[in-house]
Amino acid sequence: MSRRGNCWDNAPLESFFGHFKDEVYIKPCNTIEELKKEIKSYMTYYNNLRYQ
Repeated sequence: MSRRGNCWDNAPLESFFGHFKDEVYIKPCNTIEELKKEIKSYMTYYNNLRYQ
């Protein structure tokens, strides 16, 4: 962990969640398993297919 106020520790996660909120459209899900499937699908796209 770095000193307080240093943003470099969580920069990759902040970047991912920023893109996640902007790019993903999650259809209404009835169960947690459906939601997990939607999120996993976006993560696969983000890590393997999306232009970085």
